[in-house]
Amino acid sequence: KVRNDDAYSPGGKIGLRPDRATLSYCQRAREAFKGVPVIAGGVEASLRRLAHYDFWSDKVRKSILLDSKADLVVFGMGENAIVEIAQRLQAGESVKDLRDMRGVAYCMGASEVPPEDAITLPSYEEVLESKLKFAEATKIIHNETNPYNAQRLIQWHRNQAVVVNPPQFPISEAAMDRIYGLPYTRRAHPSYKERIPAYHMIKDSVTIMRGCFGGCTFCSITAHQGRTIQSRSKESIIGELETLAKDKQFKGTVSDIGGPTANMYQMKCTKPEVEAVCRRQSCVHPKICKLLGVDHQPIIELMRESREVDGVKKVLVASGIRMDLARQSPEYIKELTRHHIGGHLKVAPEHVDPDVLNKMRKPSGDDFEFFTEVFKEESQAAGKKQYLIPYFIASHPASDLAAMINLAVFLKQNGYKPDQVQDFIPAPLDVATCMYYTGLDPFTGKEVFIAKKLRDRKMQRALMQFFKPENYFEVREALRETGRTDLIGDGCDSLIPSKPPKEALIRRRKDANKRFRGEYVHTIPGEKKSKKSKKQRRDAPSSGYRPSRRQKDK
Repeated sequence: KVRNDDAYSPGGKIGLRPDRATLSYCQRAREAFKGVPVIAGGVEASLRRLAHYDFWSDKVRKSILLDSKADLVVFGMGENAIVEIAQRLQAGESVKDLRDMRGVAYCMGASEVPPEDAITLPSYEEVLESKLKFAEATKIIHNETNPYNAQRLIQWHRNQAVVVNPPQFPISEAAMDRIYGLPYTRRAHPSYKERIPAYHMIKDSVTIMRGCFGGCTFCSITAHQGRTIQSRSKESIIGELETLAKDKQFKGTVSDIGGPTANMYQMKCTKPEVEAVCRRQSCVHPKICKLLGVDHQPIIELMRESREVDGVKKVLVASGIRMDLARQSPEYIKELTRHHIGGHLKVAPEHVDPDVLNKMRKPSGDDFEFFTEVFKEESQAAGKKQYLIPYFIASHPASDLAAMINLAVFLKQNGYKPDQVQDFIPAPLDVATCMYYTGLDPFTGKEVFIAKKLRDRKMQRALMQFFKPENYFEVREALRETGRTDLIGDGCDSLIPSKPPKEALIRRRKDANKRFRGEYVHTIPGEKKSKKSKKQRRDAPSSGYRPSRRQKDK
């Protein structure tokens, strides 16, 4: 399905950026600069560095190194890598000499001998033919993501080896301060004349950290930015706020002070020697690690000082809030609720079904309910009318109709009416993507329910917005199919009424008309308009379409 708009393009217009952008840009770079090494980076190249499932084409694709013909792929955040590459090339080294760098992947020639100190993944041909092998490869890849103990990986594509070096080490606080302290203009490129929606959303925001140790299976942040939290110093952040406040275009409100997860600022493992050998996929699932430092005091102090900057009227927190961590600090929830919300706070419980949450590696529904109660209490104490906007995902692996009905009942009981529905979209390299493609949990080997049929996905989306009249028939079908007709009726506990509303009937009629829309031409078999005269067609025998119809008089 083609998007209606593109938030990253001027005017929000679609079609200005190519599909599979890395492939297009690598090709154009080679055409423009023949003989010059091509090095790819960014999220797309990072997540496609090995054989992966591609949702667009619904098939397993090769490493992007083979498709793009790039000499190197820098995966993860590349500020340090790009400087090292430039310095070494300037010093006379070849692009092949750069293969010893951390955080790079490369493809070897058919005659080259791959390094010996590496783990060999199931080959491209194996993961293409066997979903079990695909799951096995996914497990190995994600087990080798800790930069302190990760090993080099090799994956054969016929007679060529794709080599992935261990990830880069997390950058220091001083390096973070230096990178974010550069004199950025905070402006879109002057060649763009129209408004860019995504730019206006983030132009007055301040990044305080990167990385995430949540390890959510459907999210690419951990795979791209790493599990270790890398934070800026408080002085660096306050300095950026002071600079922002002097900007003539700044209106006084900081739209967001955060990162991938706002309340992970300055959090880290309390025992580095254990972190160096740890292979946990998440520091907070299934429960918070006892060695994880969860002190919220650094972020609380930062929030308080940010409000005191001259020229800053309001500092909002719009980044993700990890609610199981926030539960450890009621003071943080109080500070957040009383001073850093602009009427609405977006949170992401994602689901309420325990099995689905387990497959997502998300906190239990109890954490969301606790956060909601404290949020309401603190909002009332501050004399403010503030609301939570929860985000949920439909059709995630393990989410069947029964699980979505439970979610719909939860929404009904708590008065939530989501305006938008997030439909699970598999991204390359994610664990949930492996589940979607293979139907297996790569870490347990157990089968996982997958909603792949369009009909099932439509019903799951409709259940999340059961209150919309146009979704009536899809919701009714789901309830009947699962034996939950007790939720059909006119009582306060019902999801939908017993009789379809007028809007539902209108929607069904429109959908039916769309299916039969078009030009239909009734012909007689053997007729060729270009060769037969009008008289011949008129005198044709009464056979074919509606043969009982009488012929007109000559």
